Amino acid sequence: MRVMLIAILAALAVSGCGTSGSRGPAMNFPVTPTVTGPGPDYQIGPRDTLSINVFQVPDLTVKEAKVDASGLLALPLIGSVTAAGKTTVQLADEIAAKLKAGYLQSPQVSVIVVEAIGQKVTVDGAVTEPGVFELKGRTTLLQAVAMARGPGRDANLRRVAVFRVTNGERTAAIFDLAAIRAGRADDPQILANDVVVVDSSAVKGVMREIITALPGLAIFRSY
Repeated sequence: MRVMLIAILAALAVSGCGTSGSRGPAMNFPVTPTVTGPGPDYQIGPRDTLSINVFQVPDLTVKEAKVDASGLLALPLIGSVTAAGKTTVQLADEIAAKLKAGYLQSPQVSVIVVEAIGQKVTVDGAVTEPGVFELKGRTTLLQAVAMARGPGRDANLRRVAVFRVTNGERTAAIFDLAAIRAGRADDPQILANDVVVVDSSAVKGVMREIITALPGLAIFRSY
């Protein structure tokens, strides 16, 4: 298991470029309730399909607008805008501002995610079926582990790590899945490209060894 985890986390480390190599503060992952579809904090990703509605201007309303692989969205009049990484509210505000700057007096714009695609999470370690899974809407840590058919027999539920690259910085946080299950701790949100690793009670200290082996990873703490 140790070799598998090092390979996955090494790939994650390569994806986080431009870091200083110093250890920074731990990441505080946001806590969100369980919902069935993309919530207000959902970040639009490449290849997502959006519905763009400009109130009372049907010629500018697009029922199915595809975000391209580079994260850009082509719209009437204003051309291409960057959609990836923004929430629907942020994107609607940006579109409204561009329309107001040159075309409409007081545009009212709404954005809805019709189809979320290309949002994936890797779940590995002491789980029943490790793998890469598609995120369909907002997903919590408990849900991500459930995608892998739950913890394995030798899982250490008190040490579940979430690795993430944000603005080029590699970060990690450790969560107590047993406490989350019991309602004693909040269930954090999992974002696209996160790597979730459930530690194994059979290999003492493997998680810390792996994290230590990755240069430039921000220091983590237990939650």
